[in-house]
Amino acid sequence: MPSAAERTRTLVQSTCSGALVLPGMDGARPDQLVPEARTVGADGEVLLLFPADAPPVRAATHAQDDELPAVLELTDVAPVSAPDRIRGRAWVSGWLTCAPGMAEPGRMMLRLEVGEVYVDDLWGDGSVDPDDFAAARPDPLADYETELLQHLAAAHGDQVRGLSTLLGRRAGEGAAAVRRMVPLALDRFGLRVRCVDAAGRRFDARFDFPEPVRDVHGLRRAMHTLFEAAQS
Repeated sequence: MPSAAERTRTLVQSTCSGALVLPGMDGARPDQLVPEARTVGADGEVLLLFPADAPPVRAATHAQDDELPAVLELTDVAPVSAPDRIRGRAWVSGWLTCAPGMAEPGRMMLRLEVGEVYVDDLWGDGSVDPDDFAAARPDPLADYETELLQHLAAAHGDQVRGLSTLLGRRAGEGAAAVRRMVPLALDRFGLRVRCVDAAGRRFDARFDFPEPVRDVHGLRRAMHTLFEAAQS
């Protein structure tokens, strides 16, 4: 399974929604606290791109000689229609400063030095050591996950539903008891599906690949093997 550090790193570098929480920002519009882009630097710092006149930039500029505490809040929502679509949340807290010279005209890059990290997602919840966060790598499928899940839901719904044959006792009365199966999350280790049974109860089923995949090509082979196993 992916480590908490890897999961958080994936969220930070994904397209899931994220916003800064800063002291004195009560009058700012919510959209003014959302970075245009974000990534992780070589030393594990989080780099956030904002318009040069954005409130977080002004706050960081005025606080150059002081430590400006800030929290990057991330919310991960499933890209397909599913019950309880929020898949996870993460909070990266630390100290915010400007990083001049790292952005084009009209923009400013802000640097969030990571002090604490916490994640609460489908795998569980817990703190992440900043050094582990810095050393982790995002999941190699993260850039393609939205498109892949939407494709599975739209074009391979019957095959996803056919995975119910692999559920065993988790399906209660058997495969026929599962009324709906939605592909919810995908990573290099496997596929997670949200199931709804005849009584309306919801549970997640995890289908692990024989070995972690490295890219989309490996994913195709792994999914083919998974669907074949469901049909046998």
